[in-house]
Amino acid sequence: MDKDDYTPPVNDLMGDILRNYEKSGGMDRIKGMGQPISDEYFSGDIFQHFQKIAKDAGYKPHWLKLQHEIRDELQDIASNYTHGIKEGLHFRITKVNEKIMAYNKSCPPPMQKSTVRLESVENAVIRWL
Repeated sequence: MDKDDYTPPVNDLMGDILRNYEKSGGMDRIKGMGQPISDEYFSGDIFQHFQKIAKDAGYKPHWLKLQHEIRDELQDIASNYTHGIKEGLHFRITKVNEKIMAYNKSCPPPMQKSTVRLESVENAVIRWL
């Protein structure tokens, strides 16, 4: 039986795609083909390597996006509070605290932060910078 005549007993979609890509000569045009792998690739653990690749590609983890949203929202609330615009700030603080709780569930434990009160929003802005 020839290798090309073999039909696998299961539906292997990715395997089919790779075999077709290889037949069309796509594997010959892979970036870095035939070049040695850098020593940097083998240093550190898999997670650190993934983080570096993701960072280089511009990926931000969900918790980091939340951190930036919380920081910006707290700065706006603190600005309004200092200028005497207090309408709706308690509701906004409640929403920010919900985001903080979501942030604490997804960020590394040393980076977790406490919830915020309107009276201490200026100090919270400093902690979130």
